[in-house]
Formats: sequence, C-alpha cells, structure tokens
Amino acid sequence: MSTQNELIESLRQIIGAPNVLTEGDLTAWVRDWRKRETGKALAVVRPGSTLEVAAVVKACAAAGVSIVPQGGNTGMVVGSTPDASGTQIVLSLQRMNSVRALDAANLTITVDAGCVLQAIQETCEQAGFLFPLSLASEGSCTIGGNLGTNAGGTQVVRYGNTRDLCLGLEVVTAQGEVWNGLSGLRKDNTGYDLRDLFIGSEGTLGVITAATMKLYPLPAAQLTALAAVPSLDAAVTLLGLAHRFLSSGLTGFEVMGQFALSLVVKHFPQQRVPLYQDAPYCVVLENSDHESEAHARAQFERLLEAAMEQGCVTDAVVAESITQARALWHIRESIPLAQAEEGLNIKHDISIPVSRIPEFVRVTDALLAQAFPGARLVNYGHLGDGNLHYNVQAPAGADAAAFLNEQEQGINTLVYESVDQFGGSISAEHGVGSLKIDKLEHHKSPVALGMMRAIKQALDPQGIMNPGRVVRV
Repeated sequence: MSTQNELIESLRQIIGAPNVLTEGDLTAWVRDWRKRETGKALAVVRPGSTLEVAAVVKACAAAGVSIVPQGGNTGMVVGSTPDASGTQIVLSLQRMNSVRALDAANLTITVDAGCVLQAIQETCEQAGFLFPLSLASEGSCTIGGNLGTNAGGTQVVRYGNTRDLCLGLEVVTAQGEVWNGLSGLRKDNTGYDLRDLFIGSEGTLGVITAATMKLYPLPAAQLTALAAVPSLDAAVTLLGLAHRFLSSGLTGFEVMGQFALSLVVKHFPQQRVPLYQDAPYCVVLENSDHESEAHARAQFERLLEAAMEQGCVTDAVVAESITQARALWHIRESIPLAQAEEGLNIKHDISIPVSRIPEFVRVTDALLAQAFPGARLVNYGHLGDGNLHYNVQAPAGADAAAFLNEQEQGINTLVYESVDQFGGSISAEHGVGSLKIDKLEHHKSPVALGMMRAIKQALDPQGIMNPGRVVRV
C-alpha cells in the first residue's frame, strides 16, 4: 500500500494534484460505454502533454503498476476500463486536445490523441478540407481511441479504416520513452512499420499521444439516397452497380434490416423512416462528387434506373437538401440507440467477404432460430466493406438481462463458428478488448497468436500496458 501511496504522490507532483483523481464519482472513467462492466481505479490520471504522459508511464513502470490508456471511453469491447482490483491507473488523454498543425500543401493535420473526432472534422471543414472518418460516437470519441482500435465507420468503402488515414504517430512506450514518428511522409521505406504496430493495438503496446492524419479536398456535392431492396443478394448487386456508376464517388453504403428500422420507429417516433415497411432491407448510399451537385444527381439517377431495371431496387428516395440527407443518415445512426432502448443485447461486429454475406445471413439466421427460438436479429452495417453489426435481441417480452446472461456464450459460439465457416473475422472495427480475448484463442491461428505474443513481450516486457486485452501472455 505504501508503494501505491508513493506512486499517487509522485503522480501529483508530475501533473498536479487536481489531475490525479482518487475520490468522488469516477464512473465516467471506470464504467464502459455499454455499461457492461464497472471497474475500480487506483487513480484516474489526466496528463496535459506528451512529456507528462512519459513521466507518468515511467513512474508506473518503476512501481510495477499497470496502465489503462483511455480516450473518450466509447469502446464496445470493454477495452479501456480498469479491472475490479483497484490497482490500475486509468490514463485519460482527454486534456490533450490541441490541433498541432494543419499542412494544406501536404494535405495533413497533426493532432493530440485526445482531440474529439467531431472537432477534427469541423476544424478541417473550416479550412476547406475533408477528414472522412465518421462514426456514430464522433461527438465524444477521440482520435487516439479511433487509432487504438483502428475504427471503421461509414466511409470505409472509399477512404478505408483509421489506419488508412494515418501517416504518422507519436507514442510513449511502455518504458516511458517518446517515439516521434509524426513526419507525415507518404513514403518511408526504412524498415518495420512501427506505426502499424500501434494502430489497432488497443493500448497494449504503448500510449498514442498524437497523430498525423490525411486530409482530402471538400467535395463539391454530397448526395444521399435511401433504397429499398428485396434481399441481401439484391443489396450486393446494387453495391456492384454503385461501384460501376459512381466509381470513387461512392463514399457510403449502409444496409439496414427491417427489424432494425422498426426499432427506430418504435423508440424514436418523431423520426420519419421511409420505405422500411416495403422491403426486408434498406440501403443508404452516399455519392460525393467533385464536379457539381447536378452531376452527382445525374449519376444517382442513372444508378437507380439501372438498379430498378435489374430488380435489385424496388423503390428509392434521393435527398433534396442537406437537412433531408442528414435525416436519412440519422436513421442509420439511431439503430444502436434504438436497440439499447429495446434492452440489453448481444453484439457481433463481424466481417465477411461481401460476396458471401447473403449466404452467411441465411445460414446463421436459420441456426439461431433453431437453437434460440424467438431471438430477434438486429442486422445492419457497412455492407460496402463487408462489416455487419449482426446483433441478437432477446425474444419479445423476455427478460433481456437474463437472456444475455444465460445465452450470450452459446450465441457467440454459434455466430463465430459460422463466421469462420465463411472466411470472416470476429472483430471488424470494434477491437478485441477483454470481451473477445478468450474467443481470439479459438479464431486466430496459433502462428498469428505466437507472433502477437512475441511483439507484446518485446515492447512491454513488464506487462503493464492494458493487461488482459487483445492477447494473453
């Protein structure tokens, strides 16, 4: 205990007593976003600079105290909350929220890890640029967390995951050293790509403190459409047509099942949800055009005309204004919130080759219906890049908490085994965290796990960086 007290006092001297929280309501830092787990922290530590982060990590390493790096605490797999031991430090980067530089000629922005994603988007837009990463939690998630989990979002089909948008990182290692890799170079072939080691590592190898990210010119026009499709096969056909007619202008392609949309109607009746009663699935498409709105609209019209001729679209609406476009996207973004209102649920963030998604859904739906009668499937997600949020809701009228407690293990096993059969991944964009760490042992090759453990051991030999997440050593 004396060692812990000495560490707390040392941390107060490093970053100031007001930024070392040990008492009061710490729920915002010790409970995960889905409210599945509530831990207990030795302290919540809020450094204000990279040098302070380095000093904190050195102090914790000397004391043998483990560190849980945290951004906006919006993760989905319990990867950034402390355990129940009360012996871990939560390292919150929220005070580190400055834009360090915007290089217009290099098309890059360099930001602290604690910058909120929406603030980065707005800063770039004001300067005449697009930062395309877009998530439902963008008002509170941070770029450090986005990088730590390699977040995806709604524009991956055009711009890729967060990894694809990152040109450089600044990282505090597990020993408290600072690696500055913020060059912003698009070509640097001088050995191992250290940047890619830390992206997606969920704070288990070091602490991301800053990043240099890619920017793009603002499009001249962005148009959004909602299309009703008779099946997932038809949605995949529509995706192929969208690539053909819109090419790189296709920046969003989201599929939403009828039951998922019905939850939005049920829990947010003020929202208008067109077309959902007319088809088992609806698709939101976004076309970003660098010529003009007229050109973008003409492209959409040609696409939808061809899709209706082929029978893969039964009806469609094209937004006539920014307000209407936002309303269509708001429908998609409201699904997770509506599902939460419906009750606790079992989430699956999976990826499947796009061509195999319709068959995966047919087979897995049938297996779940047989094994768990009455279970309701909330199926939606980023069809454009093969990522489904294939979630399971308790039967109507059932105790959702009891269903989660009793059936989650069996449902996860069934779904993940089906994912394996179709050549997919059990985590597409949410990460592994602590929720999936044991599942990874069964769904990742022994060779891959061995290499991951070797990297963890090499970079964090003390095992103090976010232990119990991603891979067990």
